[in-house]
Amino acid sequence: MHATIRAILLPEIVRLISEKYQCSEEEAMDRFYDSATGANFSDDETGLYGQSALYIFGLYVDEIEHSA
Repeated sequence: MHATIRAILLPEIVRLISEKYQCSEEEAMDRFYDSATGANFSDDETGLYGQSALYIFGLYVDEIEHSA
C-alpha cells in the first residue's frame, strides 16, 4: 500500500521540482531521490509518504535552499 501511495505522489513532486528548478522531469526525479527528503520519502518508517505532495515538495525546497 505504501508503494501505491508513493507512486501517486511522486509524479506531482517531480513536476513541482521540474517547474521550480527548470529541469527535465528525469533530472528532477534524480535530484529528489539524491536528497535526504527523497530518502525519507522512500523509507516506510518515516511516514513521509502519508503527507501531501506539496508538503513533501516544501521539505525538499527547504533542504536544497538551506543546505547550499
